[in-house]
Amino acid sequence: MTVRTSAGASRPSHVAGARPASLSLRALRFLMTGPARAKSPWARWTVSALAVAGAGLLVWSAVLHLRLWSEGYSSIPTIGPLFLIQSVWGLVLAVAVVAFRRLALLAAGAVTLAATAAGLLVSAHAGLFGYRESLTVPYAMLSLDIEFTGAAVLLVAALLLAWTAWPASGSGPDEIR
Repeated sequence: MTVRTSAGASRPSHVAGARPASLSLRALRFLMTGPARAKSPWARWTVSALAVAGAGLLVWSAVLHLRLWSEGYSSIPTIGPLFLIQSVWGLVLAVAVVAFRRLALLAAGAVTLAATAAGLLVSAHAGLFGYRESLTVPYAMLSLDIEFTGAAVLLVAALLLAWTAWPASGSGPDEIR
């Protein structure tokens, strides 16, 4: 990476006196952290195993929603399209989680699963977009189990990756590469 000097010349950013990367660039680098940045082999293996398990639960949730969509939820305004979107997004995200295992993807998977479960709970207790679900319908409790478990697995993977990839004491996120 190069930095422009006040005279308009370029120099490598690692040169003494170069400006540190902006906060947003450091945050982006950190979010793109993968298991290779983890300090121990145990942490790398654990993050990878949790990412695969969480992705499997994402696929299970996506397939369940696709099945429900095809069995009648497709005719429910707003809810039907959301089931289809959740299915497609869940499958795409699961593939990305397994393929890349980046902190941002692990967090996105955890949020997706938690939000899906929360949507079911809101729909069952207060109604959502004019539709009220019941937790006694087939797959409701299974869906909650899959989604909360998957969210927890991916959250643990993300936290472990963030914890083990953070630079050593005395340095900051600017050191993450």
